[in-house]
Amino acid sequence: MNEPSTLVLGQILDLHANPFDVPPDEAARYLRRGGILVENGKIAATGDADGLRAAAPQARVIDHGDGLILPGFVDSHAHYPQTAIIASWGKRLIDWLNSYTFPEEMRFGDPAYAAEIADRYLDLMVSHGTTSVASFCTIHPSSVEAFFAAAEARNMAVVAGRTCMDRNAPDGLRDDAQTAHDESKALLETWHGQGRAVYAITPRFSPTSTPEQLEALGALWAEHPDCPMQTHLSEQTDEVDWVRDLHPHRRDYLDTYEAHGLLREGAMFGHAIWLTDSERARLRDHGAALIHCPTSNTFIGSGLFDTARAMAEGQRVGLATDTGGGSSFSMLHTMASAYEIGQLSGTALHPAQLLWLATAGSARAMRMDDRIGTLAPGSDADLVVLDLASTPAIAQRHARSETIWEAVFPTIMMGDDRAIAAVYVAGAQLTAGGTPPDQHSRPVSPLIADSLGLPGGA
Repeated sequence: MNEPSTLVLGQILDLHANPFDVPPDEAARYLRRGGILVENGKIAATGDADGLRAAAPQARVIDHGDGLILPGFVDSHAHYPQTAIIASWGKRLIDWLNSYTFPEEMRFGDPAYAAEIADRYLDLMVSHGTTSVASFCTIHPSSVEAFFAAAEARNMAVVAGRTCMDRNAPDGLRDDAQTAHDESKALLETWHGQGRAVYAITPRFSPTSTPEQLEALGALWAEHPDCPMQTHLSEQTDEVDWVRDLHPHRRDYLDTYEAHGLLREGAMFGHAIWLTDSERARLRDHGAALIHCPTSNTFIGSGLFDTARAMAEGQRVGLATDTGGGSSFSMLHTMASAYEIGQLSGTALHPAQLLWLATAGSARAMRMDDRIGTLAPGSDADLVVLDLASTPAIAQRHARSETIWEAVFPTIMMGDDRAIAAVYVAGAQLTAGGTPPDQHSRPVSPLIADSLGLPGGA
């Protein structure tokens, strides 16, 4: 049954090309008074508000005034089981895992706890304008079930997978090669393509997977090549040294994956900071994606990812919060951190480039850019509406802006969940800026309502 069409009005910033390849003004179309026509959860048209009103006079109209309408943010690397331990003090990678991550992940054998955190995590995502995310789960199938079920309830397009580890992890978080293959396969067959769910084959990283396990997961990926594969690569120098000790016969860290069929298009490698020239060339040539996690890279002391260099090389690059090693659930904050790291690396990223990384770039890294991260007709109607004057500090800077880039950049650098005026997932409004939910809206949870000051909050 077809649903009534909806016309969402506001300012429109449509990044229809890669602003790393062409000048930002050529990559973007800005409409001071524009609209998105939504039909059956998809974008039917993007254009001038008056023209769309005339073309679709029957459409229900939601007018966001000066709100800036963008594709919903896409977070291409996160760990939802680390929600409760975000912003834990004073550790680097290996200590972080042993002190915080592994003890917390042990709790996800309890399906009720997994469901509680999955709901909390996705509520936080939506409250910050993120409509899609690629997340690691834990070794427990219940953690995967909980995450996909929570996403299905919100109709969100998400990527997730059972994290596989058969060494260098505590009792209760280790499996073996056969179990990793069989449980991953069962979850894949249950969830992949179910609604908007995408299953990712998920070895945590080479230090916690034996060659036998990596081989088994490579075989599973060969059986299901339309799935993505997500893992970690070269996050810290001591990690790289550890991998060299564990795999003395491999030419480099990347080869520990490549030798087992885990390097090709669809592979998503979190961090990827300390790469050799050979690794960089092979990642590019195979069409794999490098996922930039700027707040995590600084919070845990990993290093600086050079976005400009990676894009100039022709790499696929996504942007991610990497919560909870990352210190924020917000893609706005993540963009701000990426800008600051770009400055330290010698390149000031343009606002168009930051927004592209947080939308189409991350969707491309996840091989989902035909349906999310874009305002192109035929894409899923996942949208975020930004208030470009959400705080007094932002408003006073915004008042002096003379271009759309000057108008949006203060929100990128200083914005938070207060800047999120509304979120649409497959055309359904999840946050309504105070508008009561109706048959086209999904009720917000108490957590979201409270954070946005809406009715229903605690």
